[in-house]
Amino acid sequence: MLNTRNLTRRHTRTGRSRHGAIASLMIGSVLLGGGMFLAGCSAASSSSADSSGAAAKSLSGQAVAAPAASAAPAGNGAARSAVGGQADTGTTARLAPASSIIYTAQLTVRASDVTTAAVQAAQIAEGVGGYVSNETASSNPDHPSQATARVQLKIPVAAYPVTLGQLASRLGTQLSLQQQAQDVTQQVADVNSQVTSDEAAIIQLRALLSHAGTVGDLLNVQNQINSEEASLESMQAQQRALSHETSYATVTLTLLGPKAKPPVHHPKAPPTLAGGFGAGWHALRVTVSWILAFVGALAPFAVILAIAGYVIYRGRRWLIRRRPAEPAAPES
Repeated sequence: MLNTRNLTRRHTRTGRSRHGAIASLMIGSVLLGGGMFLAGCSAASSSSADSSGAAAKSLSGQAVAAPAASAAPAGNGAARSAVGGQADTGTTARLAPASSIIYTAQLTVRASDVTTAAVQAAQIAEGVGGYVSNETASSNPDHPSQATARVQLKIPVAAYPVTLGQLASRLGTQLSLQQQAQDVTQQVADVNSQVTSDEAAIIQLRALLSHAGTVGDLLNVQNQINSEEASLESMQAQQRALSHETSYATVTLTLLGPKAKPPVHHPKAPPTLAGGFGAGWHALRVTVSWILAFVGALAPFAVILAIAGYVIYRGRRWLIRRRPAEPAAPES
């Protein structure tokens, strides 16, 4: 009995000790997890505080840099754009290259003296590096106030807006102004690519020419080289023309005297059924007129040929009648 009781007590104590160990482990793990959670929260709060402080410093730096940039002279625009580009590299997309644009303008000005205004316009264009590409003038000595002039100016694109304003304000009274801008970036890129391709092809063909074995191969490669060189010259001519058109704006200046009438441009009406019928009827009358004229031109020659033919026919008949009849052959 004693032994049984002792064993029972020992099992009870052992169970209690095991439960206590498990409970202590659970409590310890809970305390450890809570400490780690508190430590993470404190670290997160400190990092957020640091980031907010850095953001505040960057904003304050930008606020200080903004007045400094505004106080910089106008000549430092490139530097300001470079700084702005560096500041926005993280959020701004890469800028596209400059486009190739052809600028044209038509300006009409009424001037007190057309000749003097034309000379002054040429001086304004030459002052910015431009030139006069074409000039026509019309004047009447009896009515000098009705003189007109048409001057075509080539102006560098960089000075185009300022020069256009000077032409409109310094020569006289502006009557009209029309401007156009044509984007030829893709065309310029295509021409440049074709030039590069032709140059590379010529280099390869010349290298192949040195290894040509037979005379036939030599002539074939040389013909290909000549064809590629002709294509290259054509592409280079287009390249130079596009480069000039995109480098110089074209301004067509019309100068009018004090009493000259401005040119009137009537808009072209769209084609209609009545207009098509009238054009067809006019074409038919013109065709019939040409046919009749051709017949009339041939009529005198036809009459002469008819008379000559009739005379020849009658003369032949008369000769046949005058010819004596052949005697009949005697019967054997």
